[in-house]
This record gives sequence, C-alpha cells and structure tokens, in this order.
Amino acid sequence: MKKYSVLLSFAVLFLVVSCEYFNFEDPDNEDGLTADEIIEGLKAALEIGTDSSTLKLSALNGYYMDALVKIPLPEEAQMVQNKINVILDIAPSLSSYLNLDQQFENVVMSINRAAEHAAQGASPIFGSAIRDLTIAQGWDILNGVVPSENGEKASEDFDSTAATKYFKNKTYDALVNLYAPEIDAALDQDLGLNFSANQAWHTLRTNYNNAVDMITGNIFTNLALQATGYSLDPIETESIGVFATEKALNGLFFKVGEEEKKIRHNPFDWAMNIIQKVFGYIQEHWDEYTGGE
Repeated sequence: MKKYSVLLSFAVLFLVVSCEYFNFEDPDNEDGLTADEIIEGLKAALEIGTDSSTLKLSALNGYYMDALVKIPLPEEAQMVQNKINVILDIAPSLSSYLNLDQQFENVVMSINRAAEHAAQGASPIFGSAIRDLTIAQGWDILNGVVPSENGEKASEDFDSTAATKYFKNKTYDALVNLYAPEIDAALDQDLGLNFSANQAWHTLRTNYNNAVDMITGNIFTNLALQATGYSLDPIETESIGVFATEKALNGLFFKVGEEEKKIRHNPFDWAMNIIQKVFGYIQEHWDEYTGGE
C-alpha cells in the first residue's frame, strides 16, 4: 500500500505540471481515480520532498558547503570584516592587531553546524502540516495556488512553490519554536570543531573589541587608523541565536521549494514504474489537451 501511494504521488505531480493543459478540475475522472486518492498521493509526494530537503540539510556540510543556503556572518560582523580588509589594505601595520580571518570563519562554520544539527527535527513538523491538508487546499496546491485561510486566491498565476509557501505559512512559528532552542543548544555544543559557535563568536567579539581598544589607545596605531579615513566600532551583539535561527529557516524553505520545483518540472524522472491506470490516463489524453504538441 505504501508503494502504491509513493508511485501515485508522482503521477499526481505530473498532473500538476500539466494542469494548464489538462484543465483537470473534475476530482472523479472516468477511470476511477478519486479526489481522495489524488490528495493522498499529493501528501505522499510532499512528504518525500520535505524529507529529502531536511535529510540533505541535516547531513554534515548540508548548510556549510552549499552556497545557496550557507549561513553567513551576522550583518554586524560582515561589516566589521569588510572594514578590516579595507583598513589593512591601506595600513598593513595594523595587521598584527586585526589578524582575525580564521576567527571570522570559525563563527561561520560553527553556525552552519548548529543549523545542520537542528534540521534533523524538521520533518515531523512538515508531516503534521501535510496531514492537516484539506482536499480544497490540496487542489489549490495541485493547481499552483497557495492555500489561504480565507479561501481567496493570492494570485491567478501558477506558482511552482505553492506547497512550500503553504508550509511556510503553516509551520513557520512551530519551526522557530523547534529551531530556536535546538540552535541555541547546538551553539553551545562542540559539533566536531573543538569549539562551539558561541565560543567562536565570543572569541571573535572579545579579540576584535580588545584590538579596537589597543589600536585607539595607542597614539601611533590610532594615528595610522585615522590616516585610513576609517574608524573601528566595537561589536555589540552578544548572542547569535536569533540570527542563526532565521537564516537556517530561510535555507530550509529554499530547499523545500527546490524539491517541489524539481518534482513538478521533471515528473518523468520519478515515474518509471507508475501505476498504469494513472499514467495511462495521462498518455491517453495528452494529445487531446495539448493539440498534439
């Protein structure tokens, strides 16, 4: 039965891709594929997509080595690093105070490790949202419409990430509640780097702020700094938990959206052993709805 649902799910998503051609509005077609079966197939496909996304992100380097979702430095630290690079180009004599490149990278790596750790718990939350899908919401998603609470269409255009946006609307608060404590805990753990993210951030913040004090407190180094035309301000942010949680969730929904588009746009990659009843219906009516194109 499970195999039936998984195979059916991909046929359903073929119908999603072809909805503009098929005008497939009748939930009970002549071959006996019911609305309930189609929605159950959709749910199975969404489970596969979300499970695949969370599995990829929770793997080692799932965030860190993927440029599309890699979590960068907090904005304050990015600005500091950029300013340091400019200052050192002008005043290399200050490099002994501001040689902090590895400490910046330690923060980036450890934040991403924390996100990878937290991603392990996302699947059950997505699963709950999938199970809560009504038939009406399922049909909206099949037709590229983001389900809304008030029943109004957000747009007439086909949205290839309709399911992802439904998930974001439905699960964001729950995922924040999941990710925030998980990431906060992970930020305090050594996740294979011999230091935690919070330690890396504390080390960077402390060493940088101390360097600023030493440079501005010495007449010669302060003159060298002033000659560059730039100033160095201390890093004020004490915690990176909120920042890390927001960026980790942005990456998670991006990956879910990529999986949704992949299944929609490449249905035949998944339909090798599709149930003959469903696949046969698609083949039988393809020319009819596309004019033979």
